[in-house]
Amino acid sequence: MGRKRNAPLNKLFVWVRRQSTKVKTFLAVAVVLFALVALKLLIHDHNHFFVASEATHFAGILVLIYKLTTQKTCSGLSLKTQELTAIFVGARLCCSLFMEGDIHTFLDFVTLVSTLWVIYMIRFKLKSTYIVELDNMPIYYVMVEPFTANYVFALGVARFLGCAHWIINVYDSAGEYLFLVGAGYIWLPMVLLAEIVQTFILADFCYYYIKSVMNGQLHVQLPLPV
Repeated sequence: MGRKRNAPLNKLFVWVRRQSTKVKTFLAVAVVLFALVALKLLIHDHNHFFVASEATHFAGILVLIYKLTTQKTCSGLSLKTQELTAIFVGARLCCSLFMEGDIHTFLDFVTLVSTLWVIYMIRFKLKSTYIVELDNMPIYYVMVEPFTANYVFALGVARFLGCAHWIINVYDSAGEYLFLVGAGYIWLPMVLLAEIVQTFILADFCYYYIKSVMNGQLHVQLPLPV
């Protein structure tokens, strides 16, 4: 039954895969624009985008915690990525403490604490299962195990929601956000650019994640060009 229900989606993935690069790019842009329009029409308070983004990130961290506590292994996890994430969330938490002090501060705090716990587990408790040589993998075909894949997909969704927040704000302000650079708000376009780049980087993984789920595969397979 499950395979029959997924048959149309599988056919859609096969059809997309057979298209040219230009068609794939057009379809990707169309899907993103449709998602942005849908979010703008359905969510009127743009603050909810950030809350959803931060909550999704925290949910991804919880998936990692579940993996570490049940499987007693940190295979497939990157310590470097977790440390960079901790630095990023820590810096954002400091800004949030002085500028907001609301639900964002709380979500950033629990995300930082959870990330630091993951780092502690990788560095000390599960150190024997951590393979340093595989922390930056210059290989041409990657298979990502389920829990790690769920975490990375959550990061992709979180980044898209954060990016959607800024893009919709720029649209609603008729581009005024971009002209605030002259008033000393140079961080605004920098944040927008960073969100777009992060979303673009994770978009490819999210595509293969959805494809693997639709095919009933436990591991996400990522073909990388040589």
